Amino acid sequence: MPDTENEVQGNDVQQELMDMIIADESPATISDRIKDMLFAKSADRVDNFRPNVAADTFGSEEEAATAVADAAANISGEVAAEMDAEAPGEE
Repeated sequence: MPDTENEVQGNDVQQELMDMIIADESPATISDRIKDMLFAKSADRVDNFRPNVAADTFGSEEEAATAVADAAANISGEVAAEMDAEAPGEE
């Protein structure tokens, strides 16, 4: 019996691939399915590391949220100032 969730998923993947081979699916279809599985697995890993990278880069989640909010406010203020400068004057 599998000990971890990864082993269970690994067995499911192996079973799915074996079923595709037995069903005589085209090699391109099997290859595409393997690529899809690997892409999904790598995306999960990236999502799992994202909070750690954000914390290392910005500090705590609160600090990261504050930094993003401040940057957005600065950008919107700069855009508004540029729009005011480019607007024709009222006479």
